[in-house]
Amino acid sequence: MGTIRTPADDATLPNATHILVSNSSGKDSTATLLLATEQHPLENISSVFCDTGNEHPLVYEYLRYLEDAIRVPIKVLRQDFTGWWWHRHGYVRDKWPEKLRKGGTGRWAWNAPKEVDPGEKPAKPLDIYTTQQIGHWKWKPAQRPMSDIEADDIVARTLAVFDKGPTGNPYLDMCIIKGRFPSRTRQFCTEFLKTKPATEYALELIEQYGAIESWQGVRADESRNRANLAEREDVGGGLTIVRPIHKWTAEMVFEQHRKHGIKPNPLYSMGMGRVGCMPCINASKDEVLEISKRFPEHFDRIEEWELLVGEASKRRNATFFPSPGDNDTAMERGNVRQVIKWSKTSRGGNQYDFIRQDDSPACSSSYGLCE
Repeated sequence: MGTIRTPADDATLPNATHILVSNSSGKDSTATLLLATEQHPLENISSVFCDTGNEHPLVYEYLRYLEDAIRVPIKVLRQDFTGWWWHRHGYVRDKWPEKLRKGGTGRWAWNAPKEVDPGEKPAKPLDIYTTQQIGHWKWKPAQRPMSDIEADDIVARTLAVFDKGPTGNPYLDMCIIKGRFPSRTRQFCTEFLKTKPATEYALELIEQYGAIESWQGVRADESRNRANLAEREDVGGGLTIVRPIHKWTAEMVFEQHRKHGIKPNPLYSMGMGRVGCMPCINASKDEVLEISKRFPEHFDRIEEWELLVGEASKRRNATFFPSPGDNDTAMERGNVRQVIKWSKTSRGGNQYDFIRQDDSPACSSSYGLCE
């Protein structure tokens, strides 16, 4: 049970600002929500969960548990891509035939952190149809011109996917429209499935309350980009972004759970380092292995999605993960079954590790939650 709040408790807290807490069901957003309840009356707190359509069922169960324990309602948002879907249908029908016959030009893409000086862009390579790398510059190959028969076949097969209408799953619909899955360098899933709907909901609350603080469970030690974020940003228009646990450690986050008698999401005890998408495109080798052992049905679904998104792609191929290679950041791509095989290998990916393939223990946590 969570900490029991009473009207007398709320009477001692400030009541001017309305707080919107972004909630993923993860440890950081839960700690942020708990901190909000310490500093503001419950009636002045809203929480929002953006459902990607690629979640584990335990995520929904945990959100219901939080609502009951903390007594703050959690608004669930799901993107509807119907309008974009039919716009894309028209674009494929009207524009693709000419584009496929003409082919593409290719381009150099900068493949390094923004703080690294890119220098001068290399000249166009002699072979524009092959992936090439010069320093941190990667050549995105041009598309070869197609014959009328090839172009008509691709357009017909793609339209056959769109003619069926949206699937209703936000993640899958987004990827079909894009003709590809998100990647580490183009992580558009966050923008379209989380940031955009959460921002639109925040604007609705601003109309209702005049101004709000949008609280985000972001910690500096998670990544270099997050370390550079400010703890407080006045966006304007009545919106202020607050990152109240920016300086916290993971241990402080779990201590906040214990302080309020709130259990962490059970997925953390099942070998998961994150509890957002299941799986996430950024899943580590160990996470892929744990998911394949504990929740193989999730990879069965991804395999079906790869086929569907591939049918809507100009290249007739779409894969969820980067391909396994000598390290975890291989540049090429491979299907989900290849990645599962790679997750069962020792470092280097060349030899199967039979210890790694053993069944996972009932509790497995990188955060020491099983101790």
